[in-house]
Amino acid sequence: MTGVIGGALFAATLVCVAANAFEVAAKAVRAPFVLRNSAEVGVGRAWLPWLALLEGAGTAGLVVGLLGLPLVGLAAATGLVLFFVGAVTAHVRARVLHNIAFPGVFLGLAAAALAHFAGHVG
Repeated sequence: MTGVIGGALFAATLVCVAANAFEVAAKAVRAPFVLRNSAEVGVGRAWLPWLALLEGAGTAGLVVGLLGLPLVGLAAATGLVLFFVGAVTAHVRARVLHNIAFPGVFLGLAAAALAHFAGHVG
């Protein structure tokens, strides 16, 4: 995919990598905002390392995709879309809507990465 849309999707993929890397680090060190948010939506602290691992694997997969293996990037982006659909769902189920924009933005970035890699496979 080329042109303005292709460039925008590429840029969004880079932002997705950076944002998710930040979130993985925040989960790994159990940053106060992560602990507060996970408690609000009913996710126990024991889940944080596993969530960080999944999100980190997706982030690493995006990087591998950008480095030349677009099928890996496509799989990683798909995983991140599903991850953030789960995050948005957790917010809705718990009726924690005051900060639902955050997982919503991450979902949008993952969807843009998915579109980017979909345009580079096949």
